[in-house]
Amino acid sequence: MFVQIAIGTGLLLVNITLAAVAAMLLEGLLVRAHHWLLRPPHRPKLVLLLVGVSLWVLGVVTVGVWVWALAYQQLGAFKTLEEAVYFSLVAYSTLGLGDLVPAAEWRLLAGMEAANGLLNFGLLTALLIEGLRQVRLGQIEHRLKRGG
Repeated sequence: MFVQIAIGTGLLLVNITLAAVAAMLLEGLLVRAHHWLLRPPHRPKLVLLLVGVSLWVLGVVTVGVWVWALAYQQLGAFKTLEEAVYFSLVAYSTLGLGDLVPAAEWRLLAGMEAANGLLNFGLLTALLIEGLRQVRLGQIEHRLKRGG
């Protein structure tokens, strides 16, 4: 049990670090694009921003799923990589179908992965909303300064 908790904690830390680095990189990209995003036309840029950030978030989630899947594969929790990836996606998204379960000595990891996914989805959703809010507020402020 303590080995599972130690491994799970390590995987959680890796995933949280990856999400934090991804958030920093995204913030840097948004800062670089800030002036462009403020210029009209605003609506198409908001759509582009929403699509871009959503794809970014999907990429971060995909990396998180793969980190756990590769760990399961290395631990021998599943027979194939496909099973490990499938289970990881189901656990990370907190869907929890239960049609495939890890070997008994690794099942505590499933709950830790679900907690990791829940935490990352919350963090990334907050990032998405805050990014859109900042850009939209900047667009409105820019328009008001121009008198429009």
